[in-house]
Amino acid sequence: MRSNARLLTLATLTGVCTNAALAFGTIDPFDTSAITPPRPNLSATAEGSYAPCKAIPSGSIYGLLEVVDQALCQNPNTHEVWANARVQAAQVGVAQSAFLPKLDGNLATSRVRKQGENTTLRSASLTLSWLIYDFGARSANLEAARQLLSAATSTLDATVQSVFLAALQSYYNTQAARAAVIAAQESEKSSRESFTAAEARYRIGTGTPADRLQAQTAWSQATLNRIKAEGVARIAYGTLANVMGMNAGQSLQLADIPEITPSADIERDIDALIVEAQQRRPDLKAAEAQLKAAQANVDYTRSAGLPTLALSTGPVWTDSGSITSHSSAIGVTLTLPLFSGFSTSYRVRSAQASAEVAGAQRDNVRLQVALDVWSAYQSLITATQSVKTSADLLASAEQSERVALGRYKAGVGTILDLLNAQSALAAARLQRIQATLDWNVFRAALAKAIGTLDGSLLNSAAGTHTQ
Repeated sequence: MRSNARLLTLATLTGVCTNAALAFGTIDPFDTSAITPPRPNLSATAEGSYAPCKAIPSGSIYGLLEVVDQALCQNPNTHEVWANARVQAAQVGVAQSAFLPKLDGNLATSRVRKQGENTTLRSASLTLSWLIYDFGARSANLEAARQLLSAATSTLDATVQSVFLAALQSYYNTQAARAAVIAAQESEKSSRESFTAAEARYRIGTGTPADRLQAQTAWSQATLNRIKAEGVARIAYGTLANVMGMNAGQSLQLADIPEITPSADIERDIDALIVEAQQRRPDLKAAEAQLKAAQANVDYTRSAGLPTLALSTGPVWTDSGSITSHSSAIGVTLTLPLFSGFSTSYRVRSAQASAEVAGAQRDNVRLQVALDVWSAYQSLITATQSVKTSADLLASAEQSERVALGRYKAGVGTILDLLNAQSALAAARLQRIQATLDWNVFRAALAKAIGTLDGSLLNSAAGTHTQ
């Protein structure tokens, strides 16, 4: 009976410990949830009452807002960095816990056989230990944990902006592919019309077989271009679905892009943009935090070789069957590291070198920020000028094609003039599409280079199109 009672008591204690262990992941006495970054979405920047990370019904039309929001909510890259940020937030709690005392319980039982007699020994103890002084090791460790959390948060922001830009770029690439298919269909239609005109002139004797063959060749080439454009569009749709965290074969319907009018005051002080980027860029903030964490680790490593002072106290119970005792003790322990085989010295040197590495990486990121801003700004200026010029080029090419077709039908123009005009029109359409794509992408790329890419960029570019 006593054995069964002991087993029951042990099972009860084991159950209590198991339940306590399961509850450890739910309590948050240091309120680390307050310093944990929120889940990536557009709720803080999207206009109106748009609900972030909502499920989009099947068959809905996706605008730019929905595409970017789905990418931020469903892309595995944002899930990974958000989880890493939560890991670092929990590590701050771990570092803070080192300042609190620790209470440990110990239960032991043993069976001793001596001179033919069996004796059961039982003991129990509670030990309260508290590290009182450690020359700043815990403080340095806490500072390193906080800086690593800051780095993880900034890395999350940088990844969000990268996914944001990737979604936006993929969206406009897909829209450009759609437009290219339409342009290829128009070119195919024009080529077919030219072949029809050449065929009519050939039948009435005013055209040559060469004109007819040239028109047929141009029509076949236009058909081939249309087939290729449709293939490129299918790949673009698959890439867009992938960025949004969907299977590549997911069917998507996209809203039409409104005609853009580049702002006339696009030119800005490039030096001011670089300074702003150096203050805003999350990857530079992450590099700065990594440097501070490495510097704090130097202090922590150095303190690890210094003395520590700890307090310990607690009661002890023993039961040998015939004798039961109860005692308690309190003591102060001073630990003096005298010799560690020079390991502490080399750890400090390693930590110092790691801090130098982090400093060099920070400087490299700072230089890259300036280059990113410079390149994105120049690309946007070029794209703005290209949009205006491509519009004029398209209007001129359309007029030229209409004149060439009319002259050929009237018998005063050659088939070569008509085919050249149609080829120039097809090229002008593609250049117009590319210029529009470049302007939209480079505008977002400049915002990312500065560190200001967020939902406010979408408010003027797209609305909500969900049906």
